[in-house]
Amino acid sequence: MKTDSQRYLVTGATGHLGQRVVADLVTTVGPTQVTAAVHTVAKATALQAQGVALTALDYADVAGMTSAFTGQDVVIYIPSKTYDLQQRINEFENSLQALQVAHVPSVIFVSFYADQENDPFTMAPYYAYVPRRLASSGLHYAIIKNSLYADPLVPYFSELIQRRALIYPVGQQALTFITQDDSAKAIAALATKSQLRDAGQVYTITQEESLTMPELGRIMTTVTGRPIGYRPVTNERFQQIYAAEGDGAELASMYAAAALGLFNIVTDDFVKITGHRPENMSDFLSRSYPESD
Repeated sequence: MKTDSQRYLVTGATGHLGQRVVADLVTTVGPTQVTAAVHTVAKATALQAQGVALTALDYADVAGMTSAFTGQDVVIYIPSKTYDLQQRINEFENSLQALQVAHVPSVIFVSFYADQENDPFTMAPYYAYVPRRLASSGLHYAIIKNSLYADPLVPYFSELIQRRALIYPVGQQALTFITQDDSAKAIAALATKSQLRDAGQVYTITQEESLTMPELGRIMTTVTGRPIGYRPVTNERFQQIYAAEGDGAELASMYAAAALGLFNIVTDDFVKITGHRPENMSDFLSRSYPESD
């Protein structure tokens, strides 16, 4: 653990990614330098056990956020999970105001690589808007874009084995992924490396190769010992299948973007930030597969 006198605040700290970022920061700089910003402090006992400071954060409360941000050197902003586009924009506008009033020296915005002008993903306008707002904000910042998370593939192993095929409606387009563990490592590393942030840098973190669905199916077949091919459904059918989970339309819009070839970006930004290679899909699924049993 290195000596670091800077103070780091992580929003969305009770989420899957936020918890990992907090844990990586604790390992790197120690718990006394880390503040976990959460919606309900009483529900953050796991974070409290790590010895970090806890603060309540409500994206609708500018004054409260200003108080929470004051005295922090680096704020890592992880957006909320809502698919309500206007709500996300309002949350960021409120947060931006608080960051400016609190004179936060450095901001890391955690984004997603779905921000192209022709991207049909529901949240693409949000991811395209934030960098432009930050550029005119007067704040020192960096943006780190995640590719698709590999982690959600694991809970679907049973379904995929039963179907004997992936069904994502992306045709022969390749997609890039990153694990949440690697995402958190990159975010925490970027936050602590002043030479890589504060000048509007934009990073996109990915594994070292993109994968078509047939290629992903072959990896899954090797990992599970069960045949998993590729039989894509239509975008409309995909939306119907997952409508009961509450995000069928949003997921369908995301895969519509993938079908346009917008999610096949591969970079070496993960190595630039962390100094080591990201976990590949085969290794990740091999170590994660027993967890799905």
